[in-house]
Amino acid sequence: MWRVIESAAKTSNMTGSQIQRWVRSYHRCRMRWCPNSVLHLLRCVRLRACTRRGKSRLPLWIREIWAYVSVLVQSLYFNSLTDSDVVFDSIFEPVFWTVDYVTRWFGTVFVFLVVTLTSSIVVIAYLVLLPLILNTYSPPWIAWHVCYGHWNLIMIAFHYYKATKTSPGYPPTEKNDSPFVAVCKKCIMPKPARTHHCGICNSCILKMDHHCPWLNNCVGHFNHRYFFSFCLFMTLGCVYCSISGRNLFLGAYNALERFKHLDMDKPGVPVTGMGLLIGLLPPGQTSYQTPAPPYTFKDKMIHKSIIYMWVLTSTVGVALGALTLWHAVLISRGETSIERHINSKETKRMAKRGKVYRNPYNYGRLNNWKVFFGVEKKSHWVTRVLLPSGHTPHGNGLTWDVFPVKKDLIPV
Repeated sequence: MWRVIESAAKTSNMTGSQIQRWVRSYHRCRMRWCPNSVLHLLRCVRLRACTRRGKSRLPLWIREIWAYVSVLVQSLYFNSLTDSDVVFDSIFEPVFWTVDYVTRWFGTVFVFLVVTLTSSIVVIAYLVLLPLILNTYSPPWIAWHVCYGHWNLIMIAFHYYKATKTSPGYPPTEKNDSPFVAVCKKCIMPKPARTHHCGICNSCILKMDHHCPWLNNCVGHFNHRYFFSFCLFMTLGCVYCSISGRNLFLGAYNALERFKHLDMDKPGVPVTGMGLLIGLLPPGQTSYQTPAPPYTFKDKMIHKSIIYMWVLTSTVGVALGALTLWHAVLISRGETSIERHINSKETKRMAKRGKVYRNPYNYGRLNNWKVFFGVEKKSHWVTRVLLPSGHTPHGNGLTWDVFPVKKDLIPV
């Protein structure tokens, strides 16, 4: 073995102290029962010898790309922690990057669509529906529609603005004494509990739920309540418009069908032969003119606006209602969308061992809602839930109380 090391050292021009260090590393490997230590030592010596030889003929940028690709390929099978998830993430990394890039740059477009569509419904409600309500309904029903409609509109606008403009919360970048459970492999920073990395925002988010393209923002610890409240009141507004506008929609649809049949009639019927002799038409006129249609362009646009409003609100109400219901279930369980998948995997893993997994952040249904809305006394159910409120959530997002408690976490 010494002869092999000596011959390798001569080819690589190693000094005596360097040879001694290689020998010590070799003996350590032998003591640790490494069967491939000799081959590893020879590879290292050969690599050192190759680096000291003449420079490569290839350009530097080609060598750098080749080295990077070699590391990527070797990382797929050389790492002992490699599994199917790592291979899947590596293969589909370009797809994930493309989706993140498109979502990041189209976030402004999605926000513009939300504002435009919502504004169109508000304009139709003021210009078309409100005059009909004032001329048709009784005073109590008028007061109900005016009060509820404006309250719902204020709640939607307030929570959407706060959800888009409020920071979701980021872990500290400077050294501190806050506990952490892992190190982010992309940020290379400590991650507190319930913190996850967002590829679109390119940063870690406290209590991350998901990245919402319709907000162009992440949903995290400090704006999760705004996001859910926006979804809830938008769903209520869409259901309100869909139910109250059902009869108007049917009437507008039937009116457009009548207009369509009227438009199909010919504007004039030619009169020839005996008709001219018996004087059906005045002198010089050769066709009988039909009367003007019994509707105007304004009537047609009003009916189309009602149909547009009903179809849009009904569709959004169903889709957004399902999303709101799903998030309500998650809040009742004390988990986020990401934690739902994590807890599901942990439940299956613990079940194989004959154990039961319990979510450490589930404080009970009522307590979960109190923590989520920041309800600390009974009046907060009105002032903080049913009215616009900019209060901060419970806790700082860095530390969490774990394991369910029997008593109220926030006594009310």
